[in-house]
Amino acid sequence: MPEEAKKINAVILEIRAGVGGDEAALFASDLLRMYTRYAQNQGWGVAILHSNQTELGGIKEIILEIKSPDAYESLKYEGGVHRIQRIPKTEKAGRVHTSTATVAVLAKPDSTQMTIRMQDIKIDYCKASGPGGQYVNKRMSAIRLTHIPSGLVVYSQTERSLLQNKESALSLLQARLLEKQEREASTKFGDARNSQIGTGSREEKIRTYNFPQDRITDHRINKNFHDIEKIMEGRMEKMVEAMKKSGL
Repeated sequence: MPEEAKKINAVILEIRAGVGGDEAALFASDLLRMYTRYAQNQGWGVAILHSNQTELGGIKEIILEIKSPDAYESLKYEGGVHRIQRIPKTEKAGRVHTSTATVAVLAKPDSTQMTIRMQDIKIDYCKASGPGGQYVNKRMSAIRLTHIPSGLVVYSQTERSLLQNKESALSLLQARLLEKQEREASTKFGDARNSQIGTGSREEKIRTYNFPQDRITDHRINKNFHDIEKIMEGRMEKMVEAMKKSGL
């Protein structure tokens, strides 16, 4: 990451269900809880920019903004494919299933790093929708922004007002545009976002959460962490510190 990382005051954290159907969506929800509670334990601000949930309480996709000068340095190692091995609640035969979720961590730029001309943005208003396609708000409160020069599209529906959703969508668009510019400007840092999330397959993993063995394995540093239930409740400090010390 370039030197601008030292000035980062917020990050955009994206979580998506990968391979595994409903269980993958539930795992994405578990990761959301882990990161949210970790952030709250650190005293950081957390805001939801976009959310797409399933009827079973899982998450297809969720995008957070985490506000703190310390957030990027702690969370930048979380980007990648996360794999879970456990017995789903719906599994009657007691078999362990393997599912995945993907995480991407983007630096949120400040106004000096990224400015967007409003004439370059197409704005569409629509009704917010919930699980199963049901409307959660009959008013036109959701917003979709299309950055015409780049073709990037972002969407926000979590806030109650159009103004709030517009601000959330602009924050996300700024982060993705900055990441896109940095990626194109220098091949040194590679395709940051795509290299993090990969295809979501079970083989492309940075970390495995093995519930039957009460173990989380980070494959990049070949290190195990135990007390998995506690970690999933937001006590990630040991993992975060291990990654910081790894030199990756």
